[in-house]
Amino acid sequence: MKITNVRACQPIAANSPPDWRTSMGQILIAVDTDVGLTGYGVGGGGLAGVHVARTVLRDVLLDRDPEQIDALWRRMYDVTLPFGQKGLAIMAISGADLALWDLRGKAANLPVAALLGGQTGQPIPTYVTVWDDLDAAIEAGFTAFKLHVEHHAEGGVIENVCRAVATARRQIGPDCQLMIDAWMRWDVATTLAIAERVAPDRLEWIEEPLPADDAPGYERLTSQCRIPIAGGEHEFTFSGFRPLIDRRLHQTLQPDVCWCGGLSELIKIYHHAQQAGLRVCPHRGAEVWGLHAIAALDHQPLAESGRPWMTWILDQPQIDGGSVSLSHTPGFGIQIDENSLPTQ
Repeated sequence: MKITNVRACQPIAANSPPDWRTSMGQILIAVDTDVGLTGYGVGGGGLAGVHVARTVLRDVLLDRDPEQIDALWRRMYDVTLPFGQKGLAIMAISGADLALWDLRGKAANLPVAALLGGQTGQPIPTYVTVWDDLDAAIEAGFTAFKLHVEHHAEGGVIENVCRAVATARRQIGPDCQLMIDAWMRWDVATTLAIAERVAPDRLEWIEEPLPADDAPGYERLTSQCRIPIAGGEHEFTFSGFRPLIDRRLHQTLQPDVCWCGGLSELIKIYHHAQQAGLRVCPHRGAEVWGLHAIAALDHQPLAESGRPWMTWILDQPQIDGGSVSLSHTPGFGIQIDENSLPTQ
């Protein structure tokens, strides 16, 4: 089997939000082969990522054996090293790597989870990410909730966040899981003050309270904060995650498989974190790309709700009553509506 073409585009659904998720967001990479199989993967980087995939990555992958995933990942990384290492180039590599894994599953007539030693069809618990209104999520049957609180700054961030957390806990009751996401908006003092106030509300974690590159700050938090710290959504590759794990800068690691280097890197992150006794809870884990890894590798599975505007992905597993299951379809188990994709 040989790769005959690498195609990339930025599908934009009518209901996608007008922010970085669109301008620097999801891209689709398709890897075609001479046996009629096509593998699909979702990466990031918007039109810049599309350009990297159509030029640099295509040149690397063309005429190669798609089964040689590890070697191809290394070649893609090496050739983008002068302008990559983190960010847009790695986001593009992520999509190509996922497309290669999709091809491997299709060629073996197995789901990707099975390739990793896992099973499909089992219910996997999920949590839903919301901004303010929990009513719809409660009605949908979720029992785990993450509240975005980075916008609670006007008029006093500490008071507003503590009030929002207390209100959410009353709404969901004492037995449901509750997390908060600050999206890199706080400092150490603010985080410690909020954690002290909301500790009675029993949060599972505080997510990304500091900028992603503030290693000294995270070191202080993991040693002083009463609530576990989560992060890693904006980190890239196993090389980037290794110091987070070795220095124990987060208690829960949250790599995004569509951004961090693909499934090949997510597997390494999982193994190293588990050896260190740390939890991995992939960003957007209920989307099919991360869900196969969760089904196969996770001892404490919990999948985050995904992006509803990615309507060009068909057969995406649906969350029902707070859980989600993978189908037995080979590869990642999805189809792409290519007729709806942009042609530029």
